[in-house]
Amino acid sequence: MLEAIRRAMSFLRQKQILHKLGVAISMTVIGIACYVLFHVLRGIDTGEVIEAIKETELHQIVLASLFVAAGYFTLTFYDLFAVRAIGRSDIPYRINALAAFTSYSIGHNVGASVFSGGAVRYRIYSAWGLNAIDVAKICFLAGLTFWLGNAAVLGLGIAFHPEAATAIDQLPPWLNRVVAFAIILGLLAYVFWVSVRPRGVGRGPWTVILPGGSLTLLQIVIGIVDLSFCALAMYVLVPDEPNLGFVVVAVIFVSATLLGFASHSPGGLGVFDAAMLVGLWQMDREDLLAGMLLFRLLYYITPFVISVILLTFREVILGARNKRLHQVARGLEVEPHREAAYVRKGGDTGA
Repeated sequence: MLEAIRRAMSFLRQKQILHKLGVAISMTVIGIACYVLFHVLRGIDTGEVIEAIKETELHQIVLASLFVAAGYFTLTFYDLFAVRAIGRSDIPYRINALAAFTSYSIGHNVGASVFSGGAVRYRIYSAWGLNAIDVAKICFLAGLTFWLGNAAVLGLGIAFHPEAATAIDQLPPWLNRVVAFAIILGLLAYVFWVSVRPRGVGRGPWTVILPGGSLTLLQIVIGIVDLSFCALAMYVLVPDEPNLGFVVVAVIFVSATLLGFASHSPGGLGVFDAAMLVGLWQMDREDLLAGMLLFRLLYYITPFVISVILLTFREVILGARNKRLHQVARGLEVEPHREAAYVRKGGDTGA
């Protein structure tokens, strides 16, 4: 069975079918999102949206900011886990935190986070002796943590509130619940699969040894905590009425986030927003849009600016340090020549 799957995947790669399929899916998602936004946003009063932003209570913004900060703090454990998993426990947590925060905040805004975030990670980790293959493994394991967490949140959330997903996928609640249980069973099967014996994916130097059962459960917990903090930040900012409950908002938020990732648009722009507006159709559109704009400011724009500043300072400091080391090295090279010339001239004794 597994060999048949490998052969099928190899054939799809050779024919570039997966790449073409991915592009087609992205374009389809973006096209549907544009269509939905065009119809949903018709008649929106921008003045009311601005007024709703101004009327947002300060404690809501502060609380949402704390949840966003907690979410990004949890993201640092994605890299900490991945770096430890490839056997590099010598790299300190502060480096993992810097790589995770900057790569995710830049990747979220630039789009194609696999490449943009990977480039940022490589720039940071290469200073610690990691090569491109090591960084690719870190990206894979961090992404695995993210997707395991998403699957867990969606599976559990839809199992409890299948109608939450119905607003987005238009499937009947009973079918959504079946899908949710299938996701949960798939997660349990995966945990059992990696628990039986060591498993690896990839070939040659690109082989990644998957975490075992207990570590996979830790991955799932990290992903759930991260997504929960992000969903809490959105929940604080959306309108209070009608009160749909945190689980419903979390399911719709995670679904919208995944659709945004599927589109590969920067920050899921357009796709995420369309899914949120459709999923939370019961809420006032102007108030909901105001909350979403504030969320983008807190979760996307602010961390992006901070990351650019941090990376700029890091490059300046590294540049100054390398320049100083280069000058010291040149001084050490010049000094022996000066001593040799001094000896040839007989020193200053006139000997």
